Amino acid sequence: MINTSEIYTIAFYNIENLFDTENDPLTHDDDFLPNSAKRWTPKRYQNKLSKLGTAISKIGYENSNKAPDIIGLAEVENEKVLKDLISNKNLSHLNYSYIHYDSMDERGIDVALIYNSDHFEVIHSETFSVYLQNELGHQDYTRDILLVQGQLNNENINIIVNHWSSKREGEKETEHKRIAAANVVNSIIAKLKKEDPSVKVIVMGDFNDNPNSKSIETLQEKSDLYNPFKTVWSYNNGSLNHNFQWNLFDQILFSTNFFDISRTTLNFHKADIFNDKFLTQYKGKYKGQPFRTYVGKKYKGGFSDHFPVFIQFKMG
Repeated sequence: MINTSEIYTIAFYNIENLFDTENDPLTHDDDFLPNSAKRWTPKRYQNKLSKLGTAISKIGYENSNKAPDIIGLAEVENEKVLKDLISNKNLSHLNYSYIHYDSMDERGIDVALIYNSDHFEVIHSETFSVYLQNELGHQDYTRDILLVQGQLNNENINIIVNHWSSKREGEKETEHKRIAAANVVNSIIAKLKKEDPSVKVIVMGDFNDNPNSKSIETLQEKSDLYNPFKTVWSYNNGSLNHNFQWNLFDQILFSTNFFDISRTTLNFHKADIFNDKFLTQYKGKYKGQPFRTYVGKKYKGGFSDHFPVFIQFKMG
């Protein structure tokens, strides 16, 4: 039997448009204001924070008996929403801190990392841009890639958090954008390996691509990463559902040197989608799918249109 206190949970969660209720004149946040068509009121905002706090606190709990140690997030508007998230009643006792940088994304959404300061110590963080052009040759701004370097169980690890370009204009039409992002991640890892050939890397995100996509395979092969979510994904199991098909855009990959038990105290234990029943639609034709905050402009009051994903390491 495994000692649950010796399990570390590392998660990723696309939290579906966590915007505050104030207007930011520099971004397209007008959909998420009290007087918008979506009527994004302080009450709805607080409800979402509370729901997300509940969800985050339970990721991986079944095996570890504690909330996750590190969680990468996508679709975060700014620093204020992270402060509000970690100080809501479901998370405030857990000593979470956060890392966030504003990116040039046109919708004003970024990636971020929250972490339990008792278990993970941040040493350095920075962001990297993915340079894309639109059909007019102008820069097409997207979410930056976040690198956080720190120590977990006194071991140096590098966490790279992503939210790659969506398929809104079509899968083939946008594939080059996700491959461009994969190439940026590969170059970050190459730089880290140059400084330290035995560097340990965890790459997480909403990649807007499935485990068998070219962009993910590029990442795996060039940077020698293992993707445990290849075997988690199936026709009836994924992190989001589109047109009644399960996709697994949310994944966590890690460097294969985590399998070398002579060089690490963190041994890979499991990978999974956190899709407990309380996170799902409980009735109707969408039963079993993520219980969303909005469907179009219609308020549903749920958590997110994605399920969180997580990996667990046990101490060796």
